[in-house]
Amino acid sequence: MIVTLTPNPSLDRTAPVEGRVTRGGVHRLGLITTEPGGKGVNVARAIHQAGIDVVAVVPADPIDPLVTGLERVGVPHVTVAIGAPVRANLTLTEPDGMTSKFNELGAELSPDIVERVTDTLVATSRGASWVVLSGSLPPGAPVDWYPRLVRALRPLGVRVAVDTSDAPLQALAAALPQAAPDLIKPNSEELGQLIGRDGRALEDAADRGDWAPVLAAARELTGRGVAAVLVTLGGAGALLVTGAGAWLATPPPIAVASTVGAGDSALAGYLLAEVEGLDEPGRLRRAVAYGSGAAALPGSQLPTPDQTDPGAVAVTSIGDLAGHVTRATTE
Repeated sequence: MIVTLTPNPSLDRTAPVEGRVTRGGVHRLGLITTEPGGKGVNVARAIHQAGIDVVAVVPADPIDPLVTGLERVGVPHVTVAIGAPVRANLTLTEPDGMTSKFNELGAELSPDIVERVTDTLVATSRGASWVVLSGSLPPGAPVDWYPRLVRALRPLGVRVAVDTSDAPLQALAAALPQAAPDLIKPNSEELGQLIGRDGRALEDAADRGDWAPVLAAARELTGRGVAAVLVTLGGAGALLVTGAGAWLATPPPIAVASTVGAGDSALAGYLLAEVEGLDEPGRLRRAVAYGSGAAALPGSQLPTPDQTDPGAVAVTSIGDLAGHVTRATTE
């Protein structure tokens, strides 16, 4: 079983725009869809669609529309009442796949609710194989909640994956190696936040085909106790670094419909491959296939296994030589 925690869940409204979004302009919208969301919820939905046992832990009242949405799509869940509505986010998608997101802050959590969410997560995670801590933190939550949760989960013997950004991610980095998770899934900006470097420069280097800076940054994290670092860089590909080596994946060419949930789908794909017993190249291949599958779908749809094509993802092992990344044998 896989357990996900979404500290700041949301109702995700996605609206396709006819043409390009311009500041101050008037835009016509297509069919608006509303789905239960938040990064951990997206991971849980993708895993559930693959037929693997999953439980989504969410701070939300039992009658909240978010919970109704989880019930509608059949995702098992555990709620912690917060006495306030879950936030609503809006995403505008343009015909070329460009997305613009407008996110609310979320309901404020009191220290008592934070403690109850922590206790509920620990109780739900007993016997699980993975626990995913994913997304932003709502107002009132301690900025170091993720490292606290990693330490609280350690006695259970479960593996922990973290996907977050900004201050919560920097708090996790400050707590390494004592609160090192088993997996971190940053994009370029988040990788920069983890190691105190310019994320844009890392992405630009990868776009030029120079993966050496990204590889060095990921290895810095494994050297600080993180077991696996999965760096996702959209169309440029993805990099997986563990103590056993490093692998680079190149995605197949696709027509991007929406990038909403692509990173969450990549994390779900990695975990699905891991619980199936695949090796590192197989996990990376599945992660990129799931991310590409999500990007090819409109709105906030998440891919099912038959909407992914792992065989179309090229994976190579890589190493560094005189500061340059060289491709080695194809896996």
